[in-house]
Amino acid sequence: MTDGLLKRGQASPHGILDRACTADDREPELLSLRPRKLEDYVGQQEVVDTLKIAILAARQRQEPLDHVLFHGPPGLGKTTLAHIIANEMEVKLTVTSGPALEKGGDLLGILTHMEEGDVLFIDEIHRTPKAVEEFLYPAMEDFAVDFVFDKGIHARSHRYRLNRFTLVGATTRVGLLSAPLRDRFGLFRSLDFYGLDDLVRIIKRSARLLDISIDEQGAASLAKRSRGTPRIVNRLLKRVRDYAQVRADGRINRETVEAALKLEGVDSLGLTRLDRRYLRTIIDFYNGGPVGIEAIAATLQEETDTLVDVVEPYLLKIGMVIRSSSGRKASAAACDHLGLKPQQRLF
Repeated sequence: MTDGLLKRGQASPHGILDRACTADDREPELLSLRPRKLEDYVGQQEVVDTLKIAILAARQRQEPLDHVLFHGPPGLGKTTLAHIIANEMEVKLTVTSGPALEKGGDLLGILTHMEEGDVLFIDEIHRTPKAVEEFLYPAMEDFAVDFVFDKGIHARSHRYRLNRFTLVGATTRVGLLSAPLRDRFGLFRSLDFYGLDDLVRIIKRSARLLDISIDEQGAASLAKRSRGTPRIVNRLLKRVRDYAQVRADGRINRETVEAALKLEGVDSLGLTRLDRRYLRTIIDFYNGGPVGIEAIAATLQEETDTLVDVVEPYLLKIGMVIRSSSGRKASAAACDHLGLKPQQRLF
């Protein structure tokens, strides 16, 4: 029986019980650029101030935070704020999405395993099926769910009490949320596109974490091409890092940023090839508009949701597209940016 026991310091034949560090033990954790605390979060100052007050008050009362709903275009920090809320409240975070909750049992399984004060984050909550959404109503308001047993005259209902939890919802299309669900959120905050100063701060923070050298002009040039979105600025920073590593001396400046992003198809305002095709379609095929989004999507052979959720928000923000009840129109600024001469303008 003693033959199966290992002497102190002796290696296991399978390497499982070795005291010595293996190569896997020495591997660093996956580097994340997400801030973990509100004090590290850049931008969205009104949202941050509101959360600081709500979190501090909830912790002083030793209660869970009110349910929170974030809405805004993709990539502005909704998921990051959900992680920060869980870290600040020192509770566990459970992450899911609306399309993943196909039936009520999926949600019930998650809710019944939530501990006191835990945070449930539902991304794209507007895409939650109606049958699943109805389970959320009593869960959010009364912290209970109702089960129905049997059928017909033998049917009976049982209410199961849940631990108090915080639901954090994120949506890019708040108008698709039903009024009963929307009204059950205690905190309702909108996230807007970031300014250049905040984007430069994000770039410098991410560069430190990635051990990248970038100067002020390079950071400013990258910020202008990032569509006011932190997710995009971090993605482009990694692509510029690769370019600088292979074709430059590893240092990032304005020239490096411009050369790298030219290969990516990103112009001086951050417009991608799809953005420019979208504008050219309105101008060349539909005389500058107005034209319906379905017609544009059919011409581009793209999904309507892709154009509405990904392409249009930034173009509307910078005034290159005008959206009216009769359809989309390209503005004069769009013609100027695309280099069209005045006589080429058809409207």
